[in-house]
Amino acid sequence: MKALTVIKTFLLVAGMSVAAKAQTSADDMVREWERAKAYTKAYLDVMPEADYALKPTPEMRTFAQQMLHLTDGNMLFATTALGEKMPEGGQREKIADQSKANVIKEVMAGYDYVIAAIKKLPADQWKDKIKMFNRFELTKGQAFEKAFEHQTHHRGQTTVYIRLAKATPPQEQLF
Repeated sequence: MKALTVIKTFLLVAGMSVAAKAQTSADDMVREWERAKAYTKAYLDVMPEADYALKPTPEMRTFAQQMLHLTDGNMLFATTALGEKMPEGGQREKIADQSKANVIKEVMAGYDYVIAAIKKLPADQWKDKIKMFNRFELTKGQAFEKAFEHQTHHRGQTTVYIRLAKATPPQEQLF
């Protein structure tokens, strides 16, 4: 009998934990994306303008391309979650003007787009299933989580670029 009570208690606590995780609100996600936007802006600001064209090796992206790729990914995940087409301007990684000022403008606009998309998605649609890249099935909420992981990955890669430019990357901004 005691074992049954322990098992029931464990299942109740585990269930509450899963339910709490599943109820991450859009407001929480917006706060995380706002933090990521500010952190990425710090990366963009610290990189010297002359080094936006820096490529650690010939087959790698430039710093500017890496940040614009991050933006393309953010927007692709968001547009897919919303069932919309990419906004005007196409693939940013390939734009001609990859100056510091224009890259900052494009990247910040990309973050603003994602944040607006999160606010726009009705709460009752977060668990709706979608297909990413015509292959992967996930929920709309998971699309935003994957976008967050993607931008974190590419921003982290640019730490090396900044060090190669003899600049100091921003301090980690977890909170």
